[in-house]
Amino acid sequence: MTSPDILIFTACGLLCAVVVGGSSWAASASEREDPVLSWTQISSIPDKEGFAGSYGGVAGGALVVAGGANFPDARPWEGGTKTWYDKVFVLEPGAKQWRQEGRLPKASGYGLSLPWKDGFLIIGGGDARENFKAVWHVTRAGGTGVRFSALPDLPRPLAMQAGAVVKHYVYVAGGLETPASNEAANVLYRLNLENMASGWETLEPCPGGGRFLATAGAVGDTLYIFGGARPDGSQAKRVWLTDAWSYHPGSGWKQLASLPHPVVAPPSPAMPAGQAHLLLVGGDDGAQVGLSDPTKHKGFPRGVLAYHATKNTWSNAGEAPFSLVTTTLVPWDGGFVVTGGERMPGVRSTEVWKASCSVRCKKSNSKD
Repeated sequence: MTSPDILIFTACGLLCAVVVGGSSWAASASEREDPVLSWTQISSIPDKEGFAGSYGGVAGGALVVAGGANFPDARPWEGGTKTWYDKVFVLEPGAKQWRQEGRLPKASGYGLSLPWKDGFLIIGGGDARENFKAVWHVTRAGGTGVRFSALPDLPRPLAMQAGAVVKHYVYVAGGLETPASNEAANVLYRLNLENMASGWETLEPCPGGGRFLATAGAVGDTLYIFGGARPDGSQAKRVWLTDAWSYHPGSGWKQLASLPHPVVAPPSPAMPAGQAHLLLVGGDDGAQVGLSDPTKHKGFPRGVLAYHATKNTWSNAGEAPFSLVTTTLVPWDGGFVVTGGERMPGVRSTEVWKASCSVRCKKSNSKD
């Protein structure tokens, strides 16, 4: 504690014990709350290159990373061929090494991974030839390995879409219908996880238009969609987006305060912190698009943006110690894990990082 109005941290919570002038008090929702992340590197994924677009989640208490793609023989600017995988890796709590355990139903990547019940969902994704409608519930039972149970297919194939679980619904927004799509899908689908026989509902799409590699999150019963990009005649040429939206069941869409800068493909979904914050960790801001020499890429931004859902404001929440995009953010073992990803265009990483999330509470002089 360095000053009288600074607090003690609690993991991902709102209630912070604070000492002021020798007496303690609890910060309420009217006090200032600033998210704080501390990062620890854990065991790397056992692959020479690493993967982008992998699925990730927790099943049977273990961290699971599956699928994704890389360039195993040469970088893309050297004529390398992108390869998709069906490998499944598992890291048990407290273990020092990953092990390979089973395979995906099909080699794929760049879909959605969302926690649900005793496992996680993998939704859509694709390979070099096609994108997929398939939805799977991934679980593990002691000694029997990873299991994939089919859930209702999406209404259309999608990859690079955004989504989140909100209460007992899973939402999917945007994405690309085929690997060659030159237009982002402007769709919003919802599946009732307590009544899956009814299938996916088609809801009002985002008024901001189609997008891919956006980020979604949830606070209460509200879905949030941040940034992303859309093809401008081709996927190679993109419009970089800073708009933000919330979807409210029963009343529809609302436009929010814009992001301070474009955020494309950060570890997803957005990280919840406290009762009102969603955090975007890094992402591509488009500042290095069009480099004549790809080897001169400096890596993606590391800054963390914090969105306050109650106040509709953005703030800076420090920096991550890594530069990773097109990867998954997984809640695990009291924190959030980033499972590999792309550290610069065409170059993967095997690094795995775990964030411990706290909320720093300060006595507020404002009346909001």
